Amino acid sequence: MIALAAATQRPANVVNLAGDYAIRVDLEYSRYVLATNTAEGLSDETYPAGSWLVRIFQSQIGGLPDELLADATDEWLIDAFDSVLRRLEADGKKIFADADFGDVSLLKPPTHVISVHSQITPAPRLRCTTEGSALQE
Repeated sequence: MIALAAATQRPANVVNLAGDYAIRVDLEYSRYVLATNTAEGLSDETYPAGSWLVRIFQSQIGGLPDELLADATDEWLIDAFDSVLRRLEADGKKIFADADFGDVSLLKPPTHVISVHSQITPAPRLRCTTEGSALQE
């Protein structure tokens, strides 16, 4: 769950879907991700048999059922998430305003570096006199 939250840069929650549980991440444009590790929903086994199923849905208005945009399975959650994003793009359903999660090739190095130098001026040293006053050295 933490890996999915990190990959999407959004909170991930466990939700109850008619008695079955899934990890849900809400995306922009009324889209959301559902991830399960068994056909019946989430399993609390450390290494359940089978693979992760990750699906991306488009929420509908007016009581219509949500539209399944893409789905993918893989042994590891993050790999299934990467696969479903590739399938979404391959099917022409990617919104180009969507973040490109994990695509480091899109990161560009800074073209210039701003450096800020500050000079620290020491406070003047004071010397106490026998009369109780202070003199600057």
